[in-house]
Amino acid sequence: MTMQQDSPANFSAASASTVDPAEIAKFSKLSETWWDPNGKMAPLHKINPLRLTYIRDAACRKFERNLKSLNCLSGLRILDIGCGAGLLCEPFTRLGAQLIGVDPSPSNIAAARLHADKGHLSIDYRCTTVEEMDVRERFDIVLAMEVVEHVSDVGMFLNRCAAMLKPGGLMVISTLNRNWKSFALAIVGAEYVLRWLPRGTHQWDKFVTPDELARHLEDNKLAITEQAGVVYSPFADKWSISSDMDVNYMVVAEGA
Repeated sequence: MTMQQDSPANFSAASASTVDPAEIAKFSKLSETWWDPNGKMAPLHKINPLRLTYIRDAACRKFERNLKSLNCLSGLRILDIGCGAGLLCEPFTRLGAQLIGVDPSPSNIAAARLHADKGHLSIDYRCTTVEEMDVRERFDIVLAMEVVEHVSDVGMFLNRCAAMLKPGGLMVISTLNRNWKSFALAIVGAEYVLRWLPRGTHQWDKFVTPDELARHLEDNKLAITEQAGVVYSPFADKWSISSDMDVNYMVVAEGA
């Protein structure tokens, strides 16, 4: 008699969750303000065009698409994990991609669906987690933007993200480095002095260094192909790409 192995679907259902309930409650309180560019999510609105451009350009290089085309991502399936109210899902949908946005907060997903309906956009929003998804559902691109610093187990989370990628697919991650500079700027400066974000939005000890992230990706057979820092200029009041990865940074990794 042979033992029955778990199917991908069973594995998905049995997988432990990396969701931190306290983090979900924290961001659920902001659901009604996600789309207000002058509200509590204003910093995200300011950085969003930069994130969009960085991901779009990496995708066009990888999949050999015409960057100038209005539908340059046509035919690509993108999974946006921790999508919030859809700030990235909507512009990528307009570029022709098929978006699946997942978030464990019911109020975030409700806000995302409402805004997409107003814009007559067809986006597959799901109130779920990457651990609960069927691993047989694969994607050309998996996004985890400002997510890894909020999960309870980074290694487990990235393992499930990697499992959702098609062979040769791209994973794009943005997060915060862990050092004295990130504590001073991202915690003290952004939350307490400038009050860009509600106090307690981030926990410094959950920030992830580039070396730690690289090891987790390597463990899941993902190779980093691009990485960049993201810095804010108070004089220009804008975010830009930089070689400085001391605080905010983004990484593009490719599957085998």
